[in-house]
Amino acid sequence: MAGGMILMAVLVTVLPVASAMILHGTIQSISNGSRFWFLRGNMVWNILPPYLLGTTIVVSVFVFITVIPDPGLVLLLVGTFPWIARLVPRLGGLDIAKPSNAFACGVAVTLAQLLAGASGPLLDVFYLKSSLNRYQVVATKAFTQTLGHFIKLLYYGGIASIAVDVIDPLLTPGLLVGSISLAVIGTWLGTRVLDRVAENTFRDVTSKIILALSAACIARGAWELFV
Repeated sequence: MAGGMILMAVLVTVLPVASAMILHGTIQSISNGSRFWFLRGNMVWNILPPYLLGTTIVVSVFVFITVIPDPGLVLLLVGTFPWIARLVPRLGGLDIAKPSNAFACGVAVTLAQLLAGASGPLLDVFYLKSSLNRYQVVATKAFTQTLGHFIKLLYYGGIASIAVDVIDPLLTPGLLVGSISLAVIGTWLGTRVLDRVAENTFRDVTSKIILALSAACIARGAWELFV
């Protein structure tokens, strides 16, 4: 899941925001969709209703306002949130299995995806303290991320791009096909690694990766805002 943040950070340095969002959304939709397919038997479906309610509210607002934002501030906030979650016990107890938390996750993650493109650290905070095993975590996150990236793709590839006409000519079918192929291969290899990782190791390593990437988000957001 962390790869999405790295990819977004790279894309926004070489493409306009809307084009970066479209390419990122395409790659991540396929990557997460294939990950979900490989692990579909582990999906926790009862999380979806409150999550989708939160997602629907955010999407409705974005369709109404039709904006392509500067991702700097949101990257800063997304990067800060996981650190706060580890400093404040109450936030650290967030659990995606609780309906209220799933709703909050839908709102926060969809908002982050549409504003900054990536939401990895923010999403992971809702899973680290849950009772779900690593297969359930990865499968459920993959499904909701597939949905979120597909929504982002539709928004920036349709509504937003029509409004501002900023699709970059570098965004060619060949680039899309090549990127998607690499994403599927990488996802398949990742699921094989998951079989070899112990539960405690998975959570510990995931937590450290989240914090490292969050620091990168903070640095990137500060650069966008103040430099």
